[in-house]
Amino acid sequence: MRGVTVVDHPLIQHKLTIMRDKDTSIASFRRLLREIAHLMCYEVTRDLELEMIPIETPMVKMDAPTIKGKKLVFASILRAGNGLLDGMLDLVPAARVAHIGIYRDHETLQPVEYYYKAPSELENRLIIVVDPMLATGNSSIAAIDKLKERGANNIRFLCLLAAPEGIEKFSAAHPDVPIFTAAIDSHLNEKGYIIPGLGDAGDRMYGTK
Repeated sequence: MRGVTVVDHPLIQHKLTIMRDKDTSIASFRRLLREIAHLMCYEVTRDLELEMIPIETPMVKMDAPTIKGKKLVFASILRAGNGLLDGMLDLVPAARVAHIGIYRDHETLQPVEYYYKAPSELENRLIIVVDPMLATGNSSIAAIDKLKERGANNIRFLCLLAAPEGIEKFSAAHPDVPIFTAAIDSHLNEKGYIIPGLGDAGDRMYGTK
């Protein structure tokens, strides 16, 4: 699909299979999500711009590469996004963090916002929005709407699983935002859950129903 990168590294696919299994424990699910976030973070940041700066090693002075520009932002769609966020921060601990509280009304399947907090100068930063599931697309679209209202113009979206319906709706709303996912599943069921999917990521992370 146009604008979508499927990160199909064998380690990611292997770990995802374990996460899909309904008998995988909460602790294992949480750990695997963090590990997959490490691997996907590598891919979503592959083309970050570099600049050369002077440093001094124990041996000589040299010009060495460093990431150019202001610190990037990881924007977590609460609550499940925090499972990916933790792994991303392991690799980029200096990143700024935004939290966007949005939940899906199970009757209407529409997003309901309850919290928003983000760093300043979004217009000058790369923002990577994270949420394990791109299902209906409603919550992720609403989150990116909010970021754009605050000036964000360089955004990427990273998820663990995506449904074709969600991709289509998301891409229509935000054609300028590339999607990175570990898998594109078959479809959504009548309740808006991804099939075959892995259930509700937040519930499986935190042991809630």
